[in-house]
Amino acid sequence: MVSSHGTPPADPAQGAKTALRDQLLTDRNRRSLLERAAVADAVAQHLLSAPEVRRAATVAAYVSVGAEPGTGPLLHALVAAGKRVVLPLLRPDDDLDWALYRGDHDLRAARRGLHEPTGPPLGLDAVATADVVLVPGLAVSLSGERLGRGGGSYDRTLGRVPLGTFTCVLLHDDEVGLDVPTESHDRRVTAAASPAGITRLRR
Repeated sequence: MVSSHGTPPADPAQGAKTALRDQLLTDRNRRSLLERAAVADAVAQHLLSAPEVRRAATVAAYVSVGAEPGTGPLLHALVAAGKRVVLPLLRPDDDLDWALYRGDHDLRAARRGLHEPTGPPLGLDAVATADVVLVPGLAVSLSGERLGRGGGSYDRTLGRVPLGTFTCVLLHDDEVGLDVPTESHDRRVTAAASPAGITRLRR
């Protein structure tokens, strides 16, 4: 169906997602530096105690940016625990390749304010070899519907992850259990990590 102007009607879910993103980003930007540090430490502790992470040989993670729950303490602890950690490389088409993380000294600035490993790309399907996949987001429902930034990078990535893999979004407490608008391409996650702990999501 098209409108009288010859363009397809806007998907109501897209507008609802945009409004929710704006609200959540505003709330995040109001958090103090002290609170952000406390969130990063708490999330790291909960994830490091999770049995899926303790058992994991390879963890796919990411470097947090802006007001996202910080991943610095978590990344350092994963490497110290002997885990193989892979981080995303943003491709020109906004898909994600992966490279090995060896430490902060091995990161370089990339587009969109991201930081990426300097090592060789491992391929798009490298994420499928991870025992744990940690992803950014803005909110998640109790059924596992995740709200991202809108680029679709992680929906494509999650589509390559085998069923049964522990896929976890890192959030603040008040971003867990929200009603998240969904579209057909959206991929669910199995858990959320926030300062309150690990929330297992219904799928």
